[in-house]
Amino acid sequence: MVTKRELKELKEHEARAERLQAATGALATAATAAMDEKLPWFSQLSAQDRSWIGLVAQSGITAFVDWFRDPEVHASMPTRMFGSAPREFTRVISLHQTVDLLRTTIEMIEHTIGDLLPADDVPAVRESMQRYAREVAFAAATIYAQAAEMRGAWDARLEALVVDSVIRGEADESVRSRASALGWTGTSTTGSTSSEVAVVVGRALETESGSANVADAVRHAAREAGADALCAMQGDRLVVVLGGTSKPVEIVQKLIGWFGPGPIVVGPVVKDLMSAVTSARAAVAGLRAAPAWPGAPRPVQADELLPERSLSGDGHARRQLASDVYGPLTMGDGVLLDTVSAYLDSGGSIEATARAMFIHANTVRYRLKRVGDLTGYSPSNPRDAFTLGVALALGRLLNPEPGSSLL
Repeated sequence: MVTKRELKELKEHEARAERLQAATGALATAATAAMDEKLPWFSQLSAQDRSWIGLVAQSGITAFVDWFRDPEVHASMPTRMFGSAPREFTRVISLHQTVDLLRTTIEMIEHTIGDLLPADDVPAVRESMQRYAREVAFAAATIYAQAAEMRGAWDARLEALVVDSVIRGEADESVRSRASALGWTGTSTTGSTSSEVAVVVGRALETESGSANVADAVRHAAREAGADALCAMQGDRLVVVLGGTSKPVEIVQKLIGWFGPGPIVVGPVVKDLMSAVTSARAAVAGLRAAPAWPGAPRPVQADELLPERSLSGDGHARRQLASDVYGPLTMGDGVLLDTVSAYLDSGGSIEATARAMFIHANTVRYRLKRVGDLTGYSPSNPRDAFTLGVALALGRLLNPEPGSSLL
């Protein structure tokens, strides 16, 4: 049962709420003026954005009056006050700026309320305002956190779409635009203007924190190392598009901890994102062929896996070996091709090669050095000799007439 004292207090509180209600218009006008005066960035906003913010401030003051009448009934008011703003509100101003707005509005009310209400009302209104401001601050933080989560989920899907387009060779101006929306510049974070791109592929690391956190960590580590990065998980595969570096292997060496066990293949460097399909194609083919070379370095460049890629059915690798390795050896009189063939057939013996060709051993050495200079592969190195052997076989299959144009 309500006592006479409690009834009197309720009537006084209701009367105070009515007087506060009558002052809301003046408070809203004063709040907007205070924002314009004390917050330099506020005046730089568009008229529409200032209008929305003023509407939110007015809504907040009105909501405060309802909350002041009965905090229990209107407990959701601090959150609902943001309902008058569009979803883009969180993109217009930052959380820090929202806190500035809240602080400015509260200070304005505290200094103005004494001129609008009787002196007996001021202490109770100020105390309620402090409690209400705390709830509004929590509501604003929640809204920005939700917006950040939504943007993060959207950005992750958009990033996966961009990377998938690169892998499938569908990079066009729309892909460039989407990448830009994600903050991709394709240039080094250390100030270099290089826009070169390389695609890296490896097994994804399985963690309890989930794939999104792994992708975030890879992007952060890449940027710390001086490269721009786009990252996506494709099943059990992690794909990273590195930009702004001509030495992607050095960058990837700093990212190894975020890849799962197994080979990590770095595609060749290309001029920009629009050409990244070339790098991606080589990296994916290299990852498929990498098990054929158990001793491969980690990370390994896709071009180091040319013989394995060609054996696994990669037509691009086959043509590259035939044109870049076999082709130069067929030029002129073909003696380099004959010499390296005899050298490989003899098991890598210079003396046996010299006897088979009826030439001096030093002539063999000279010709083998020229082979290394022309192709980049030294016949005396076992790994290079394997590559040369595959290249010669492919060249003869694809271009049986030595000295003629390849393919």
